Amino acid sequence: MGMTDHHDDPHAGDPPLRLAVIIGSTREKRFAPTVAGWFIEQLRDRDDFELDLVDLLDAALPDRLMATDDEAVRAFRRRIDRADAFVIVTPEYNHGYPAALKQAIDVGYAEWRAKPVGFVSYGGMSGGLRAVEQLRLVFAELHATTIRDCVSLHNPWSMADGAALVGAEIAASTMLDQLSWWGAALRHARTTTPYAA
Repeated sequence: MGMTDHHDDPHAGDPPLRLAVIIGSTREKRFAPTVAGWFIEQLRDRDDFELDLVDLLDAALPDRLMATDDEAVRAFRRRIDRADAFVIVTPEYNHGYPAALKQAIDVGYAEWRAKPVGFVSYGGMSGGLRAVEQLRLVFAELHATTIRDCVSLHNPWSMADGAALVGAEIAASTMLDQLSWWGAALRHARTTTPYAA
């Protein structure tokens, strides 16, 4: 009689998770696309994610939210709704995260619910961690689950530093493993039992 392996992945064979990587800065001469490009490279050998790169500069969300959504807001909300998981790429500005990112988060509500959110942050000595801590509070209010481990790049403007990048690659792998677990678990839960906020 054969032995059963109880450690088999219960989600093996499931379709890839739809991962929205959101570039959270719209500033002129921003560094965010460089960081996002590096992070996307970390997904190259993974088959558990299907990427949707969401650049807030291209999303062209309005500065002022109206009572009725315009087409840019509707299109953005559709992309968020389709996603199974998120990674927010954010700088730290004055101990916080960009206003454009807060606006993007606020245009949706139910679209974020019961989904996992990971973070790739960058900045000076703090590596953007103060921005991430604030974002955790915001996403908790939206009934989203934030991933404990994140990627924090300290002074990343010299990203040719091989040693620093090796550490960041390990952090990215850890965060993605956790995001994959939560993404699969929460997708299954949303499919079987509608989430009640």
